[in-house]
Amino acid sequence: MGNQEILNKIKNGLIVSCQALEDEPLHSSYIMSRMAYAAMLGGAVGIRANGVEDIKEIKEVVDLPIIALIKKDYPDSEIYITPTLDEIDSLVDVGADIIATDGTNRLRPGGIDFEEFFKEVRGKYPNQLFMADCSTVEEGIIAAKLGFDIVGTTLSGYTSYTRDVVLPNFDMMKELVDKVDIPVIAEGGIWSPEEMNKAIEQGVFSVVAGTSITRPREITQRYVNALKVNKAGI
Repeated sequence: MGNQEILNKIKNGLIVSCQALEDEPLHSSYIMSRMAYAAMLGGAVGIRANGVEDIKEIKEVVDLPIIALIKKDYPDSEIYITPTLDEIDSLVDVGADIIATDGTNRLRPGGIDFEEFFKEVRGKYPNQLFMADCSTVEEGIIAAKLGFDIVGTTLSGYTSYTRDVVLPNFDMMKELVDKVDIPVIAEGGIWSPEEMNKAIEQGVFSVVAGTSITRPREITQRYVNALKVNKAGI
């Protein structure tokens, strides 16, 4: 698919994030591929996936655009979503349609700043679609100016300076839509169809939902916590 075709396919739709880290019960490339297949059958327009092996498995059974990332921790940086060029290279090699990377202003491994990092990335891969996972409107504006193709609200609430933000961050969605001229993807804390539709009402390009669909441990905990609150009120 060409870049415009990829963007057309995900416009105004639901992208389902199918991820499970090593400490999670569903950690398995096979299981993630079945999650992605189920999401496709349910009407998802795209998949967000983590790691080369998961992406390979998903591409075998799903014919949808994939927003690809690699979560990796480095000792000298808080950034863990596709932090370095090494992860970018791996995702290009596996045929990622869109590559998501941290779009915050924090320093990357080796003390590299956001602008320096992306200039190198864009210079090496001028035709690849890139999505910036941001935590503030200001970061999204900077990402758009640097040449990202998509900005997302992914990291709002997940950086030290946005911890108190209420999710979903509808205000950030609306402000980004008003201030950048590239697609804005709503992501983060979307737990219901009603919240998804409210995000669409802000003018976003598409919506990502993950935990509320593909993480049964967290879904169960949400129900159990609600039960505890209800019992406490009796």
